[in-house]
Amino acid sequence: MAPKRRNIELTQVIEWADGKTSRVEDYLSAEEPLEIRAGRRSLGVTLRTPGNDEELAAGFLFTEGIVSRQDQLVSVQPPGESDVERNLVRVTLSPRARLNGGAPRRFSAGSACGVCGKASIDQLRRRGLRRPESATRFDPEVLVQLPEKLHGAQRVFSRTGGLHASALFNPAGELLALREDIGRHNAVDKVIGWAFLQDLPPLNAHVLLVSGRGGFEIVQKTIAAGIPLLASVSAPSSLAVQLAREFGLTLVGFLRGRRFVIYSDQQRIAVSTLR
Repeated sequence: MAPKRRNIELTQVIEWADGKTSRVEDYLSAEEPLEIRAGRRSLGVTLRTPGNDEELAAGFLFTEGIVSRQDQLVSVQPPGESDVERNLVRVTLSPRARLNGGAPRRFSAGSACGVCGKASIDQLRRRGLRRPESATRFDPEVLVQLPEKLHGAQRVFSRTGGLHASALFNPAGELLALREDIGRHNAVDKVIGWAFLQDLPPLNAHVLLVSGRGGFEIVQKTIAAGIPLLASVSAPSSLAVQLAREFGLTLVGFLRGRRFVIYSDQQRIAVSTLR
């Protein structure tokens, strides 16, 4: 049985408040390295918040195009108890998995970097990613309720204030899965990995909501999972908008209160005619 992983650590700090100082205990979000290994081959290393490590590995392998179907991921072995194994996930891949040559990559190696070294959108075109389906329409009144549902379900964030979250919803606004991590890309991979291990993709008629900004890598992962709508509470990057428009992803930013901004493919959202 895999050991129970701590995703929160307790530390002593000095707090200054209104001119007075005191020594208090504070909660920190845990951050440890994780390596994904197939046989003797290292597929990547990330800094992550321990927990849901099998989902993180599965989500990364899927969104990066190493596996495209559940049967290509034969097994996922969670971290072990020893110092060597505690931050290692071992996977067994079928011969149909696409292992590219080269050195192992470091992905999500911080809170914002993501999978480093992507050359351009051309590389994603060569992967053959498909446009998400366009039949589902989403109600704006449902969308504006999602951030509050995400925040209310962020168990670790409520104690540490230091984690990103990614959440998957259905068109009615029902929360299906939420994962937290020190890295926003890891949180996305954990949610998509949860769905992949249940053989759910493509995730047609779903909404992915992220607590930070909607960057290029998150858009790429959303498209790979077949999710038609990605929303964030902050702004997207210019490259993320370019990618979303090319691949037909509905991209929403600044989803706060009763306001949001649609950056691409507005036809999936049941909004009134533009004035």
